[in-house]
Amino acid sequence: MTTHEHGQEKRSKADWLLFVVGFILASALGFWLTPTILYAQKAQPFQFSHKLHLGEVGDEGCKACHPFRKDGSFAGIPGVEKCKECHSDDTLGDKPEEKVFVEQYVKKGKEVPWLVYAKQPSCVFFSHAAHAENAGIECTQCHGDHGKTETLRTYEYNRLSTYSRDIWGKSLMGLGSPPNRMKMDSCADCHRENGVRDACFVCHK
Repeated sequence: MTTHEHGQEKRSKADWLLFVVGFILASALGFWLTPTILYAQKAQPFQFSHKLHLGEVGDEGCKACHPFRKDGSFAGIPGVEKCKECHSDDTLGDKPEEKVFVEQYVKKGKEVPWLVYAKQPSCVFFSHAAHAENAGIECTQCHGDHGKTETLRTYEYNRLSTYSRDIWGKSLMGLGSPPNRMKMDSCADCHRENGVRDACFVCHK
């Protein structure tokens, strides 16, 4: 009998049980540690209440602050000049975030360096007009119901790619669909379901 065969013969059920338990524990530890190692966090410049602002703009809804330009392109996050339509050099309340906004940005005419949760990689072309205007898709379908939020959640980004974690999603396996994640396969599935072209050049210019 060889040394290898003798070693196999001496292995007990306890040895195999320890191996299985160790493997499971190591895998669980890896799944727990990976998000901590892979993702970093940043705080927004100051807090912002979508609920408060949405209540002020009335029927215009999201488009009051996130409109489309005349050429149909999406204006994105409003600049400080848009904010000045309601805000001035005087604070509109005693909340600390309002004071930060007025003192650090309005009075200085400085743009707020918001961290964009839904920012896609530079190789991706996305037309908001085609989806929101032509297809009639509600903003909440992809972005979630921000209109009900009173604070901004912490921004998370991938340390390697620098992309927002909202692209991959909160699931370590990348599972889910908008608004929980914004990956290419979700877009492709939606295009196929609705009979829309899903060739590479449609989204990658």
